[in-house]
Amino acid sequence: MAELLIIRHGQASFGQDNYDVLSDLGHEQSRAVGALLRELEWVPDRLITGSLKRQKDTLSSMGFDQMPEVHEGLNEYDFDDLLNARFKGDVPDLVKGDRKTHFRTLRETVFEWQDAAFAGASETYAGFAQRVEAARVFTTDTNAKRVLVVSSGGVIGQMTSVAMGAPKRQMMNLNLQIKNTAMTRFMFSGRSFSLHEFNAAPHFMTPVGAELLSYS
Repeated sequence: MAELLIIRHGQASFGQDNYDVLSDLGHEQSRAVGALLRELEWVPDRLITGSLKRQKDTLSSMGFDQMPEVHEGLNEYDFDDLLNARFKGDVPDLVKGDRKTHFRTLRETVFEWQDAAFAGASETYAGFAQRVEAARVFTTDTNAKRVLVVSSGGVIGQMTSVAMGAPKRQMMNLNLQIKNTAMTRFMFSGRSFSLHEFNAAPHFMTPVGAELLSYS
């Protein structure tokens, strides 16, 4: 069996004009998980990211200098676009500025998106699910035994829920649990694909490491 290790990107810049930039903490988290993999002598045979800057910069800060393959199916869904579509361009200020309200509203919005309850989004949930599945096939169509991927919470939640045969709502419930730079591991061989480990973050399980923990 081969391993597919998917790492969520480091903390990005919530509340800033450009979310797609790692914060200083995000770079620290990335260095920590990269150091852990080297300590465990877990050396990837293949590197893949989405096309987002925060994903590529996470891999770079992990200490892997090889040029990764890129698959846009590993990109996050556009949460700003979903909120704008749901609220018809008039997103309440509290949703924009208050972290707790933002993520509660985002959860509700994704559930409505899954049900096609509003129009105007640039991507349907069905389209998102299809491209994530295409990315899964791409990452596992290989002779490599250790595939390292950097992606985002929604993609990881989607791939995990499908692997578990869970209802579609579980995608978002998992999405909101995933720590920055946490590791989710799948085992694969041919058509066999199964979840082995979800949202693991041993690099945060020390007093020093605990100070690096974040979810967004």
